[in-house]
Amino acid sequence: MLTEFGKVFAFILTAVLFVVVAVVAAKLIRPARPTTEKLTTYECGENPEGSPWVKFNIRFYVVALIFLIFDVEVVLLIPWALVYQESGIAGYLVGIIFLVLLGLGMAYEWRKGDLEWARPKIVPPVIKKDEPPREIPQEELTTVE
Repeated sequence: MLTEFGKVFAFILTAVLFVVVAVVAAKLIRPARPTTEKLTTYECGENPEGSPWVKFNIRFYVVALIFLIFDVEVVLLIPWALVYQESGIAGYLVGIIFLVLLGLGMAYEWRKGDLEWARPKIVPPVIKKDEPPREIPQEELTTVE
C-alpha cells in the first residue's frame, strides 16, 4: 500500500514521464525541414525589423500596470451598482467615496505624467577629462522628439 505522499509522488512521476514520452515521440515523428521563413522572428505576420532584443520603454509597463489597477477597481462598480439601493444612502456614499478616490488616483497619475506616451529625448553622457560631468536639466530629459 502506498502512503498519501507515495500517491502524490506516483502521480507526479506519471505526469513527468507522460511529458517526456510525448516530447520524444513528437521529435521522432515530426519532419525536420527548417527554412529561412521558419527561422525568422515572428512579429504578428509582419517582417521583423531590427534586433529582437530591443529594450522596451518602461512607460509601457507603467501604463499597463495602471490600467490593470483601475480596471480591477472598476469591476467592483458593477456589484455596487446592482445592490447599492438595498443598503440605502450609506451604500451610495461608500460608492461615491470609492469613485472620488479612483478619480483622485487617476488625476495624480495624469499629473505625474505617467499616462503620457511621449518618448523622452535620450541624451548620451559625454565625459571630458578636464571638466566634471554636467547635470542634465529636467527639461532636456522630458523633451519630445
